[in-house]
Amino acid sequence: MLGAGMGPGLYQNLSSLFTPGLERSFGWSRGEIATAAGLGLLGAIAAPVIGRVADRVGVRPVIVASMLLLGVAYLWLASIGGAIWRYQIGVVLLVLTIPGTSSLAYGKLIAAAFERRRGLALALGTSGLALMTIVAAPALGWVIGRYGWRSGFVALAAASAMVALPLILLAIRRAPRAIVAPRSPAVEPSGVSARDARRDRRFWILVTSALLINGATTGLVTQLVPIGMEFGQSAAQAALLLTSFAASAIAGRLLVGLLVDRLNPQPVAAGFALVSALAFALLAMAPQGQATLLLLVFLAGLMNGAENDLLPYFAARLFGLRAYAEIYGTAMPLALSGTAIGIIGFGRLHDVSGSYTPALAGGAGALLLACGCFLLLPDRALPTGSRAG
Repeated sequence: MLGAGMGPGLYQNLSSLFTPGLERSFGWSRGEIATAAGLGLLGAIAAPVIGRVADRVGVRPVIVASMLLLGVAYLWLASIGGAIWRYQIGVVLLVLTIPGTSSLAYGKLIAAAFERRRGLALALGTSGLALMTIVAAPALGWVIGRYGWRSGFVALAAASAMVALPLILLAIRRAPRAIVAPRSPAVEPSGVSARDARRDRRFWILVTSALLINGATTGLVTQLVPIGMEFGQSAAQAALLLTSFAASAIAGRLLVGLLVDRLNPQPVAAGFALVSALAFALLAMAPQGQATLLLLVFLAGLMNGAENDLLPYFAARLFGLRAYAEIYGTAMPLALSGTAIGIIGFGRLHDVSGSYTPALAGGAGALLLACGCFLLLPDRALPTGSRAG
């Protein structure tokens, strides 16, 4: 939970807190900031290589290197000048840390330790990001309001590299040896190779669903404060929408984790996507009133939380743990291309139309397509203890 909570996803969720300051300091438009952030996600192409390293060397070195690089990335962003390419380099550095601070590393640890209640275990582990967003949103907003956006980045650097990393290392010291030191496991994990997974249409259906969900929900959260202000909320009221989104992410993770352990996971995933799609459609109608906005943002964010549990859950269920990190790493840049599309699309569509309505309507359509992907996803889970491929 701590590792997921202090990764670069925290900045992604809170990035709209930095947008007004970057606009004032450098004169960048929201579309320019969003485009720079989206293009920086090209750094995710390194994820398959990092995943292969985690499968062969172990997850602990990957986690340590990623958390240290994360601190460097935040300090770089705190020192940037007016050239927007400097901001983009900072985003690339952040993206390079995603594999070692996400379900690529932590999902493999959890999936190896839990089987019968794997869905709930993954949900609890990945809920750290949403919990940290709830705690950090008001705290970071206060730091930025009092000391400026540069101090906000410094605070994130200190929290990730100096506070979180030592605690993470203490927490994983009893992790399964077959995952931490795969060169000498007692029992080799079962599953298929990454090559076999890439040849399986289930892999591509799963990746497509993640791409669509990321495009909609990440585009929303990275523009959430400006969206709230455009809908008549004050800056402080709009910041509360981040808390609602984070709360929904926790609820989505826990609910989907409980349900997939007991029910057929595909219809469960499709149902969550449908609820979020309807919330996006209602947001596109520019509703007024804080209570209404908080509710709709909560419902819209449910699929964001559920997806962060579903992708590692299905990856382990359908393809096993033998090459889990490399398979997840292969999926990551493809899924994050949806994140880039969402970040850039929401910002640019606002610049072009002067409204968030087109972007929110597009997000509703993307989530409906994701619903269809889950309903089409075959479920041929690996038998317990088998080793395929």
